Amino acid sequence: MRTIQLIIFTLLALTGCIKKNGLTNSGNTVYTKDSTTLKIVNNDTIRYLALGDSYTIGQSVPLAESFPYQLTDTLGKLGFKAANPLIIATTGWTSADLITGIEQYNQNTPLSNNYDFVTLLIGVNDQYQGLSQTAYQKNFVQLLQQAIAYAKGDKTRVFVLSIPDYGVTPFANGQDAVIGPEIDQFNAINLEESRMAGVNYLDITGISREAANSPNLIAPDGLHPSGLMYAQWVAALLPMVISRINKTN
Repeated sequence: MRTIQLIIFTLLALTGCIKKNGLTNSGNTVYTKDSTTLKIVNNDTIRYLALGDSYTIGQSVPLAESFPYQLTDTLGKLGFKAANPLIIATTGWTSADLITGIEQYNQNTPLSNNYDFVTLLIGVNDQYQGLSQTAYQKNFVQLLQQAIAYAKGDKTRVFVLSIPDYGVTPFANGQDAVIGPEIDQFNAINLEESRMAGVNYLDITGISREAANSPNLIAPDGLHPSGLMYAQWVAALLPMVISRINKTN
């Protein structure tokens, strides 16, 4: 219950900050923030595909507190018509597992190439299992290509999130000096490939490291983010997504 209250408080605070900066919600009112003009130009339902692992499904928190669901919920509060996200993710998945998972999903229900935006967050299990960074790079490039294809073939509709650093959690048992640098190495790969592909990139690793001094950012399992941390990811991701989905091309 306390976690839910904290999330509600965070989202309300986020909405308040948006309004304070001139971003208001009133039908098709023009939205402005930091000299950037935004407006709801498309009244169609926004379709969102989320690809990843436990961080995408929100392991150890209610589904509504996962970052994809918090993101669509917040978009709805701002006046956008956003459907619940389609999530293809499973706890423990590596980059290779995600490729296989997408293939298996397509065998039953072929994915369309018409999503308004796609998020991709993958790699922590490659690091945890001691898998090859070279293999991760190859798999990540393939996943980026797939994500772009599902996002109407538009690279600007794809949002990559960096891998969180679980080294600061109780689960890591004080191995942060080893885990953190390895996470940074994997993130260097996904950052470089994201830049080369021209997709959007959001570094949330710094937010995850704040859990070292803020236990309420960690879920009860002592490993995964709490709903409150996911809300902080959404606060950072939201302006990027709004900027993209408000474009007409």
